[in-house]
Amino acid sequence: MRLGVLDIGSNSAQLQIVDVRPGAPPLPAHSVKSPTLLGEEIEPDGSVSAEGVERVASAVADAVAAAYRHGVDQLYPFATSAVRDATNREEIVGHIQRVVGIRPQFLAGEEEARLTYQAAHRWYGWSVGRLLLLDIGGGSMEIALGRDADPELAVSLPLGAGRLTRAFLDHDPPKRAEVKELRRHVRDTLGEVVDRLRWESAPRKVVATSKTFKQLARLAGAAPQRDGPFVSRALSADDVRDWIPRLAKMSAAQRGRLRGVSQPRAKQILAGAIVAHATMTALGVERLRICPWALREGIMLQHIETTADGNVSLPLQPLVRMADQPEATVTPLHNPPLR
Repeated sequence: MRLGVLDIGSNSAQLQIVDVRPGAPPLPAHSVKSPTLLGEEIEPDGSVSAEGVERVASAVADAVAAAYRHGVDQLYPFATSAVRDATNREEIVGHIQRVVGIRPQFLAGEEEARLTYQAAHRWYGWSVGRLLLLDIGGGSMEIALGRDADPELAVSLPLGAGRLTRAFLDHDPPKRAEVKELRRHVRDTLGEVVDRLRWESAPRKVVATSKTFKQLARLAGAAPQRDGPFVSRALSADDVRDWIPRLAKMSAAQRGRLRGVSQPRAKQILAGAIVAHATMTALGVERLRICPWALREGIMLQHIETTADGNVSLPLQPLVRMADQPEATVTPLHNPPLR
């Protein structure tokens, strides 16, 4: 079976396709990315602009067309916080359904944390011991902690790099007062979760996923993504601390010319670095590893387990391709609830 996972995020709609085989890892057979750039289209009332709605529908249409070209049998389309938290999310998913023929579903932030943790835990194996996972997205940050396949703690905080950039960094480059206020906000928001994590026993391994951490690691000298997922990559709190003042002095255009920093994410990399450093410092993390598996792989792994024993349930319903359907549409296996 060929499985596809479509992640509709604040910067892009990313389709990852794998050939599912029992016992085999979910290594991608194909990957397709189309820009959404929703972070640039958030209105003062929290809605996505008309242009943003059109852009995300176009990106989803491109991804679904690619899924058909590559023979995807089942597709899991879901939207993360950029769409989930929009005040006009019903309008967005309704427009996608009219244009593309599918209705994206939503994962709660805690589910994102849980599935991402499961992917990281599977990547490092049972010998990893107690594992702490950090993931900074465009709209939220996920944190999970545990030693078994399921985390003991999985939380989502409104500390996404795009969200914070819009809320605090009005100027380009930002003013010192804006950066100071952002740091204070991040520390205050982390407070309650940090107390809970400190109460738990210390993790044996700390790992991070997401583009924010990958780009920060690349700035600190880690190997580029083209070297593949099996190259070890790490990031220290000192590296992030040293980069924050440098990034704060640059415009978004200047950051976009740095190694490893893509132009669409250049504006928000400073906020991401501030969140990363504040979190690592608060939790006493001097160094972490970059995990190549994340949310999409977590969904795929859960699907494989569900297929194998029928006892594991996903918080998403797959869409299945019917043999007699035109390429522009897919039909839900069930009518998935809008979460």
